[in-house]
Amino acid sequence: MNISHPISPLFSKVFAVFLRVLAVFACAGALAPLHLLAAPRLPTDPAEVLERLPMRPGDATARELAALRAAVTRAAKEAPADPLPATELAARYYDLAIARGDPRYIGYADAVMAPFAQSRAPAVLAVRGQLRQYRHDFDGALEDFAGALKADPQFASAHAWRGAIFLVQANYAAAKTECDALLALDRATLYGGCIGLMRAYSGQMEAGSAALQRALDEARDPGNRLWLLTRLGEVAAWRGQPEKAEKHYRAALALGIDDGYLLAAWSDFLLDQQRPAEVVKWLAGWEASDGLLLRLALAETALKQPAANAHVQALADRFAAAKVRGDTTHRAEEARYHLHLAGNTAAALALASANYQVQREPRDARVLLEAAIAAKDAGAAQPVRDWLQASGFEDAHLRQLGLASAKVQPGMPAPQPGKPEARP
Repeated sequence: MNISHPISPLFSKVFAVFLRVLAVFACAGALAPLHLLAAPRLPTDPAEVLERLPMRPGDATARELAALRAAVTRAAKEAPADPLPATELAARYYDLAIARGDPRYIGYADAVMAPFAQSRAPAVLAVRGQLRQYRHDFDGALEDFAGALKADPQFASAHAWRGAIFLVQANYAAAKTECDALLALDRATLYGGCIGLMRAYSGQMEAGSAALQRALDEARDPGNRLWLLTRLGEVAAWRGQPEKAEKHYRAALALGIDDGYLLAAWSDFLLDQQRPAEVVKWLAGWEASDGLLLRLALAETALKQPAANAHVQALADRFAAAKVRGDTTHRAEEARYHLHLAGNTAAALALASANYQVQREPRDARVLLEAAIAAKDAGAAQPVRDWLQASGFEDAHLRQLGLASAKVQPGMPAPQPGKPEARP
């Protein structure tokens, strides 16, 4: 069942709303093209071409964007108060930012929406909420989605976005309220995705997996199926079922849809399974995304490949440039870089701790635990141990890391919990 909305066709795909918000937190580190240096240069000539985006005039995406931009131009002349063309173009830019790991599209979306900064139309508020949560302005995003719902209580996608943000914040009671609202609006498939994740995160992985599977059984749209298969793969991996996880991931990949979140989750799975050569294969050509470049560099380093040094340096340059810009959306990726590639455990722990204050998904918990163990700082991992106890999250490997983090002391060798445990 697809979301329909009387104001805009922006939200025609049910699980796209969840994919957009949750993909951001896995790949928000996609900050700049590969050649960006640590000391950014401000162009003095406004006509200077800095880079050409990887699109040809004849490809389908270029044609689609050209049509959407033409509609915005027409609307600016004929109906300047109508936000629909701008919201459609901005939403498409957002999708491209997530799919390709290129945040420049977020800047394009901001520019398109700028003329409607004072608008309270639900579609405008929803798109603005998406852009805010991309930058981890979760309070602002929640406010925008609440405003959309105040204007239109039937706006189901706003509930989905709010539920996804609450899940990222580990506020499961609030997330369940949004899931229940989706059920009340008779959005059964969307409810299944929402409640499935909520249960998986809060100590009910079997029930969560079952809810996601039921939603998959009902889904026909390829984008919806990709999202569900990806999350089913993650849940299976957390449950110690690598064969089942791989089956879900490969089914998602077989859909042939570019998706940074899927590639990040699949790559992390392969790295945990000690299969770095496959990561190198899958991530070839995805170096523009910092999140995916990180995983590529981890794999190349494990394989002692010559390309690793250049990619590690590229990451260092990008993170330095982000610091100059005051961009903090990539802390989890930067923490992993310092921990596993740069060998700076103090920096890794500081970044992982700051990241966990903002977003508290399992991957965020894991990097903080690993950094705390490496830095031999048991106290730094206490927030994650508290979450593990309160949530009942059932990932055995994460629980092993939690136990190990409680035992570390300065001067003692860091324990080695090993790779994720396999279970039937």
